[in-house]
Amino acid sequence: MVTAPMLYRGMDIKLPTSATNTIKPEMRTVLTIEKDQRLYLDKDPVGVAQLEQKLKVLKQNHPDVSLYLRADREVPYGVVVQVMDGVKKAGIEKIGMVTDPVGPERIGAPQTPRLPSRKD
Repeated sequence: MVTAPMLYRGMDIKLPTSATNTIKPEMRTVLTIEKDQRLYLDKDPVGVAQLEQKLKVLKQNHPDVSLYLRADREVPYGVVVQVMDGVKKAGIEKIGMVTDPVGPERIGAPQTPRLPSRKD
């Protein structure tokens, strides 16, 4: 039997309870690269030399781990590639890139102001 919390708007139901839960919460880890190239695994500082080993241990303990990379936009591309290489060598396959929503700061986007629509 599989049990999972379900959220549906507009449906007011009382779910039954269960003593067992066969769905395990997903293990999520955030890898941050700051502007000055300091690395953090979640909130713990980690050096580039130690990163691959720490990620291997994480993968052993949590085979389905998902990793989310947060890199400052000013971090050199080569540094991001080096970090991603360590992630892949550690065997972590579920990788996401954390970004901000698109806004007026988009690279290459023309800065044309939007005029309000005219009502006739």
